[in-house]
Amino acid sequence: MTQNNDPNLDPAGSTQHFRRFVDENPVAAAPERRPILPIVLAGVGAVAAIAVIVALVLAFA
Repeated sequence: MTQNNDPNLDPAGSTQHFRRFVDENPVAAAPERRPILPIVLAGVGAVAAIAVIVALVLAFA
């Protein structure tokens, strides 16, 4: 039989390194999503402005 003279015979060594890596590198949080309300309000405002312009053109034409 051959002898294994490797000084790192700890079978749990890689697990311990992995746990240390996980503990030191927490999972990054998902990036925050942009709120949809300002975009919707801008769209409604644009439609309202166009409606007012159309109404004024029709009223004075």
